[in-house]
Parts: sequence; structure tokens; C-alpha cells
Amino acid sequence: MPDFEIGFSPCPNDTFIFDALVNHKIDTKGYNFKVHLQDVQTLNEWAIAGKLPISKISFGVWPLVKHQYNLLNSGGALGKGVGPLLVYKEDKNRPEGKPDKELMKVAIPGINTTAHLLFSLAFPEVNNKSFLVFNEIEDAVLNGQVDAGVIIHENRFTYASKGLNKWMDLGTYFEETFNAPIPLGGIIAQNNLDPNDIAMVDALIKESIQYAFKNSYTILPDYVKLNSQEMSEEVMRQHIDLYVNDFSIEMGETGKNAIAHLLSLL
Repeated sequence: MPDFEIGFSPCPNDTFIFDALVNHKIDTKGYNFKVHLQDVQTLNEWAIAGKLPISKISFGVWPLVKHQYNLLNSGGALGKGVGPLLVYKEDKNRPEGKPDKELMKVAIPGINTTAHLLFSLAFPEVNNKSFLVFNEIEDAVLNGQVDAGVIIHENRFTYASKGLNKWMDLGTYFEETFNAPIPLGGIIAQNNLDPNDIAMVDALIKESIQYAFKNSYTILPDYVKLNSQEMSEEVMRQHIDLYVNDFSIEMGETGKNAIAHLLSLL
């Protein structure tokens, strides 16, 4: 059986999903995986370059890579209440404490991310954008480097304690405007791979998630804790509960339709 390189983020939702697969807690049918842990924008750029045979991506980059990759049914992040947030630091000298939409500079977690796409749908008039790694955005807003920031991942659970305010839940905006779950990211496999290998990897990812749900409610896997960037176990669990759901096990027709709807807006 072949060995595959696979890329996903070190965030708890991804490490929770892939733990059983890459650490052989399930029968991987002879497949082995060399893991590359990277932030999602790096994975998006690698996908455009065709660097990895299997990878997590943002759905915002899918139109740029669909000619060379297949989208898998399992391992993705879709759902309700899972979208990015736009946050700001209140200034009492401004109306409502918020920066001027026409003039503000906004930090975005990567140009090809779904977060950027959702922000652009909600704030089409904003053109002054700074593209940063997702875990740099809170500090960029706090120190005045930018006027507002789009946050994802565990920062959804920490921004308020750092003195930032929520301006808009961009996911809720999408859900209410288009009556569809939010498609954030998915797993892709290069379309020059053997179709039997692609199908098997897809099935193994599904089994890995099912194993995680069955075995990780009382004690989080060491693999999740090791790569969690020093966040508390409470935040890790909030992160997993938010982003890993039935759509992760299999996106189904509802998930596929949501992705198609998002991409139709590009």
C-alpha cells in the first residue's frame, strides 16, 4: 500500500479528526501518512501549487484547485454557528465605538480563506485589508495595527477576555442571508491518485472521526493536546464541539449544496 503525505492544521478540530488515522488507532489497511501541520492559508497556497496529495483547504480556494483535486466527503468543517467573527477594539471617540467602514483597515486570516470570502460578502466596501496568520489577528487589533480583525478557530473563545468586541458573526450573516450551513473547509485528494486509494482514504477519515467521537469524550487524545498551542482543555473542547459534527463525518447532499451555493457567490 502507498504512503501518503497529508496536510492539516494543528487546531484541535483537525487533530481530533485525524488522530486515530495518523497514529494507527484504527486499522489503516496498510496505509501510512506523513503529516504536515500548517495554518490553513499555507495549506491553501500549497494546494494551489499542488504540493500535497491529500490536504485540508478552505472552501474559498476550492475554485482555484478543483481542476487538480477531488473533494472528499469526510473530514471537513461545515455547520451552523461555526463562522468567523469580525471583532474590534472599542474607541469611545467614535460613533458606537466602531471604526469607519469606508476607511478601516481589517486583518484577515489569509487571502484564500473562507473567512475572507465571508467578510467580503458582508463588507464589500472595505478594500484596505491586511492578511495575517490567524493567531496574530487579536494582537494586531489590540495594538492598533488594524482597526478590526476577522478571527477563526480558538480565537472565537478568547477575544472577549482580551478586551475586544464582536462587530458581526460573519457565519450568522451567511446563514440568515442565504439559508444554508456555512462551508468552511474540506479535505481534498489529487485527482491523479488511484480512485480506489482516494475512496479508501475517505473511508478511513470517516472511521477516524467515528473513533474519536466514541473514545475521546472523557480524555482528549495526547495528539490534540500536544498541538493545541497551549490553549486550555476547556477551549480545546469548545473548539472540537463547534467544528466537528455530522457534516465532518460525511458532508452529504446538504453540505455539497451549501458549498455550491457559496461558490456561486464568487
